[in-house]
Amino acid sequence: MTSQPATLYQKLVDAHTVEHLDADHVLLYADLHIMNEYTSPQAFSSLHDKQRAVLRPAQQLAVVSHIIPTAPLAVGQRVIGDPASSLLALNLRRNCERHGIRLFDTNDIDQGIEHIIAPEQGLVRPGMVILCGDSHTTTYGALGALGFGVGTSEVEHILATQTLVYRVAQSMRIRIDGQLARGTSVKDLTLYLISRLGAQGARGYAVEFCGSAITALSVEARMTLCNMAVEAGARAALIAPDAATRAYLRSHAAPFQHGDFPALWDELHSDLDAMFDLEHVFDASEVAPYVTWGTSPDQGMPVNARIPGPDSQSANTDPHAPAMARKALAYMGLQAGEPIMGLPVDRVFIGSCTNSRIEDLRAAAAIVGTHKVAPKVRAMVVPGSGAVRRQAEAEGLADIFIAAGFEWRQPGCSMCLAMNDDVLSPLERCASTTNRNFEGRQGRASRTHLMSPAMAAAAAITGVISDVRTLEHAQ
Repeated sequence: MTSQPATLYQKLVDAHTVEHLDADHVLLYADLHIMNEYTSPQAFSSLHDKQRAVLRPAQQLAVVSHIIPTAPLAVGQRVIGDPASSLLALNLRRNCERHGIRLFDTNDIDQGIEHIIAPEQGLVRPGMVILCGDSHTTTYGALGALGFGVGTSEVEHILATQTLVYRVAQSMRIRIDGQLARGTSVKDLTLYLISRLGAQGARGYAVEFCGSAITALSVEARMTLCNMAVEAGARAALIAPDAATRAYLRSHAAPFQHGDFPALWDELHSDLDAMFDLEHVFDASEVAPYVTWGTSPDQGMPVNARIPGPDSQSANTDPHAPAMARKALAYMGLQAGEPIMGLPVDRVFIGSCTNSRIEDLRAAAAIVGTHKVAPKVRAMVVPGSGAVRRQAEAEGLADIFIAAGFEWRQPGCSMCLAMNDDVLSPLERCASTTNRNFEGRQGRASRTHLMSPAMAAAAAITGVISDVRTLEHAQ
């Protein structure tokens, strides 16, 4: 660790720097590298062409998650029917077998989404550097680990050397104090922050979240926040480990079940006099239930507000914001000035690496209660992993969803992105707990509104975008 006052980000980078390459770049060591079926094939092929081996197989993890169907079959009966997708999964299996890499394959009882599996298996720990060919690797910052996405060419380098040529980021601190109001959650807070910062507001920065509102969050809630920090352009997201972190690790990582934690973890925080390149302060009590109206996660609004006009986007630092807003409104079939509350939905999706953990499913089930899914709405719940699915069934959450008319499906990325069987039809409108609402993200010409699990559950039972605070089961 550096002897000068340093940020948590600086400490993590310094502790993993193998060599300083120039003023902006270092050779960074990775404690864990995670792969999925669609970003790894080219890397393995190139590695084999050069007759190179994987340097440290035990520090690799592979998961089949993006292309896998989530139809509610029994564990062990899933088959990837699409030939191209099946080949991706087969190649990943062959590569993992060849190099001795742990794989959560199609019919593994704990199969699921990479960013759900890694923490729940106790593989993510404070002070680590974790790389993955997926932008939402920022999730792991919730446990005080530096995680970020890498490209395919970088995957090959990591496999061969366990290192990465890394451009050091600037540092940003976001302090959030205050208390979230009744009916609001960390997903609402996250959408609020992104709408305030803008889609490029944290571009080039490693963001550290702090403040009383952050301390009050569970580790799973912190994962949601860190997961979506990338939607504001952040290169990394971090929260200093604390008592909640240690409690989570006691229940998920066998070496720490008795509370024997490394003394080094006590230093994993930004020093009092550490300097940040940029700082923001927000008040959690100002947050209302949020929903996106456009085609970018920063195009969000309180559910009880009216859809903003393109001219209102002129305050955004992006000069193209008004034009982007006009395009988004046209794509979404909406008009500026109209309320978004009461807008009918065709589909509801509760899942993704952002919101498919057990706490997310509990929040959704609390809103569903004894209600039924509204007529003409198709609603689905996709747990983030086999472990989450089993726990939800043991707690009776699955029974609540099934009785209400939700589809209770097998784990996977599912409708977060149109890479599998779960795809929206053109012009279908979906209330979704995912992280992105780009054009075509959930299917060609599909329309996605991002919201919390509780808000999505409310949309499912009312058939329209609703304010969860008005429902009987809102907490």
